[in-house]
Amino acid sequence: MNTKTLPIGVDSFEKLIDGDYYYIDKTGLIAELVESRYEVTLFTRPRRFGKSLNMSMLKSFFNIDQNKEKQKALFKDLKISQYQDICNAYMGQYPVVSITLKDVTGNNISEAKTQIKAVIGKEALRYKFVLDDRAVTDEDKALYRALIEISDGEFVMDDSVLRNSLMNLTHIIEKYYDQKVILLIDEYDVPLDKAHNGGYYDEMASLVRDILSAALKSNDSIKFSVLTGCLRIAKESIFTGLNNLRVQSISDVGFSEWFGFSESEVSEILDYYGIRDKNDIIREWYDGYKFGNMSVYCPWDVINYIQTLRTDKNALPELYWANTSSNDLLLNLISGADDQTKHDIESLLSGDSISKYIHTELTYREINESIDNIWSVLYMTGYLTQVVRMENGQYELKIPNREIYLLLKNNIYDFVKRENKEKSDDAYHLFDALIEGNDKEAERIFSDYLINHISIRDINVKKEMKENFYHGYLLGLLSAVTRAVVSNRESGDGFADILIKAPEKRVGVIIELKYAENEKLDQFCDEALRQIENRDYEQTLYDAGMDTIISYGIACYKKRCRIKKK
Repeated sequence: MNTKTLPIGVDSFEKLIDGDYYYIDKTGLIAELVESRYEVTLFTRPRRFGKSLNMSMLKSFFNIDQNKEKQKALFKDLKISQYQDICNAYMGQYPVVSITLKDVTGNNISEAKTQIKAVIGKEALRYKFVLDDRAVTDEDKALYRALIEISDGEFVMDDSVLRNSLMNLTHIIEKYYDQKVILLIDEYDVPLDKAHNGGYYDEMASLVRDILSAALKSNDSIKFSVLTGCLRIAKESIFTGLNNLRVQSISDVGFSEWFGFSESEVSEILDYYGIRDKNDIIREWYDGYKFGNMSVYCPWDVINYIQTLRTDKNALPELYWANTSSNDLLLNLISGADDQTKHDIESLLSGDSISKYIHTELTYREINESIDNIWSVLYMTGYLTQVVRMENGQYELKIPNREIYLLLKNNIYDFVKRENKEKSDDAYHLFDALIEGNDKEAERIFSDYLINHISIRDINVKKEMKENFYHGYLLGLLSAVTRAVVSNRESGDGFADILIKAPEKRVGVIIELKYAENEKLDQFCDEALRQIENRDYEQTLYDAGMDTIISYGIACYKKRCRIKKK
């Protein structure tokens, strides 16, 4: 039997089925959507949880222009085929207008408008045959021509035409088919995110609000509409007057199983590829999200890691989801952290949970106005997940899995490095103290640093993870001021945690760092020094031409540290 290919980066449902890719059946979404009878549904989910593929699936199912035999073949033996009444009444029965705004990334409002015009204009071009239909009036044909007019390779609809583009397109298509239209808008909030970062948010918010209001509010040509995005932008900002909107967020129970992978679905795919023994590590790294009442895996992570395992059965997990976009939100949280926020981050990194009020309706402008808003967005975009919603309206939040833990930890390290490049006095003094053998001064500087920055608390985390955390802080400090620092902890190659070479003084430094369980700082410093001696770490520095070798045992506990030298 030929093993199916994993659909990495495949957002087209038709391509996925025709290409015989491995598919975890989410067509039950169609039945739940039809039975809900909502006029406008907005699904908010984190990125890489299958929103675009589901929208492509909806288009393939409802599209009246699809070849009927091909359509039946696409959905044969899938869950939706069990709903024969729905298939008879809806499959291939409606014209579909489907756009995605995920690639609208303009640096200014002019560039972004050009990109939105192209998205809508290309979709309108699919219906060019309406110009040959006598049932479409000359006035409607004129409106349609305004949507598809091109000059110098670009769609040239003016602002008025753009704002009414989806409304006019659905009106014209309804008249042609004498059938109401299904409107699908994928990643509606991406242009708003880009505009926020690009400094033209107000203009973009006004444009998106006008387009959506015209298309969705009291539009009798629409059968129903589905939108997807990461966030629900405040109703008064984008969805003004849209009383028929139903939002299905990650907090809502409905539709929970159709985005992301369930435990049973992951078990099935691991069985299929013969790697069931990887179940625990995949759960540790990529599970832990909670949509409604369901525990959910990130599908992007799961299929990428399985693909890697097919080549190398001993491959370690990677930060697949974390590496697909900017993590500015985390840096904003870290850089703006007050004492309470530092305490919250420490609790999260220690495996504990925190309690926060979640604001589900925000504008992008409001995100960075307060730390509370950043917590809300981190929850809605998948960096945090809910343990439970409490009676007082607060959410108990935690880091969902190992991947996000490492992402947060790495962002803290990056911030430490960047901060110390800008304010490097302490880092230089620490480096000098270590090279000169001044253990007391080095202890004072590093202790002060831990007091003023995020550390890791003594809760529910393996000793090795705590040591890695403090190791990263110290490495961040030292590497900000010198390239002569070598770290070997991550490679596990049997050498000391940190080696420093100062060729101009022919001095080498060895650092072994321990987490001081039960606050026994002196005991663990001594243990670190014994490890340096017993494993002969000094030889590497002698081989590099260093004449003087200074060894340090460093022990950390919460925000305290002890440094001893040999």
